Amino acid sequence: QVQLAESGGGMVQAGGSLRLSCATSGRTSSMYAMGWFRQAPGAEREFVAAIRRSDGAPYYADSVKGRFTISRDNAKNTMYLQMNSLKPEDTAVYYCATGSSLLTWFRRTVNSYDYWGQGTQVTVSS
Repeated sequence: QVQLAESGGGMVQAGGSLRLSCATSGRTSSMYAMGWFRQAPGAEREFVAAIRRSDGAPYYADSVKGRFTISRDNAKNTMYLQMNSLKPEDTAVYYCATGSSLLTWFRRTVNSYDYWGQGTQVTVSS
């Protein structure tokens, strides 16, 4: 079992920045990749970014590439999402997740992740 807890959400004006954190506990060493997803009201949960636990290799959705940076600190069992140049369309509940298989990394879909946090709200005003 792996437990995840997000923090760092809040309200910010367009063009501003926020840094999300995802603290993990449990059998984290068995996880292959970690990721961030987001869900806006009335929309499906969508992939934002992922990071491979072993070497920190990142992958981003086109919508956030160049603005968001994913990172991890294995010693602290924590993953981060630095969000810059935020836009109103970034408004959503952000979830961190992790999975133990290669499919977690290559598919980057909701059902390829095994464990999820409760989510943290990010609101960007125009």
